[in-house]
Amino acid sequence: MASVIEPMGQPPGRRLLPPRLLPPRLLPRRLLLGLAAAAVAWPGLAPGVGQAQVTGQAAEAQKIVSELYAGLRGIMSLGAGAPFQRKFDQLAPVIDRDFDLESILRTSVGLRWASLGEAAQNALFSVFRAFTVASYTANFGEDGGERFEVLPETRSSGNDLVVASRLIPSSGDPVRLDYVMHSGAVGWRIVDVLLNGSISRVAVQRSDFRSLLASGSATPLIDSLRQKVVALSDGAMRL
Repeated sequence: MASVIEPMGQPPGRRLLPPRLLPPRLLPRRLLLGLAAAAVAWPGLAPGVGQAQVTGQAAEAQKIVSELYAGLRGIMSLGAGAPFQRKFDQLAPVIDRDFDLESILRTSVGLRWASLGEAAQNALFSVFRAFTVASYTANFGEDGGERFEVLPETRSSGNDLVVASRLIPSSGDPVRLDYVMHSGAVGWRIVDVLLNGSISRVAVQRSDFRSLLASGSATPLIDSLRQKVVALSDGAMRL
């Protein structure tokens, strides 16, 4: 049976605006359009390949996604009037616990990561973490009547598991959001998010980061992510 996290205190029939779910913030519209043209997809997800039954490991991975959704519901329940910083601070430990942000950043930067100095790597990680938390805070900062549903099936690729889920708006079609999970020293953590089951957020970020890192310096990317945090928070946060 699918695991569903229901909305709290939300009047029925309220319409959720699709842009708040994905574009322009969580996955900017320009990136979605680019993906539609370039067909960027997460490798290893050929249809019908690597289907796995729900085992003990899969259940542990699914639990992480459920905990993430519980954290999102927590800031949504605070309402639109709650300060952005309060929501950010409440959600940050959830993101730190459930995502392997260091692995995600390394993969998004690619081979250039090794050429960055330790100080630049640390500065980039700090602002990337803030950008990730701010993105989720901005997109799920109020209750639009949506529900999160963790689906029972998982699929495998190598040592990773992909946990399937849906974000169900109060009206309109569900949005498929799958989570690529990797097990490390601290257990299962999220290393990628797949829109419609195949469009990789990490691949999108890697494409977006490439031009900003072309000079060999992390400074343009750091400055860009800082500006995005300011925009996502409507000026409430400045790094």
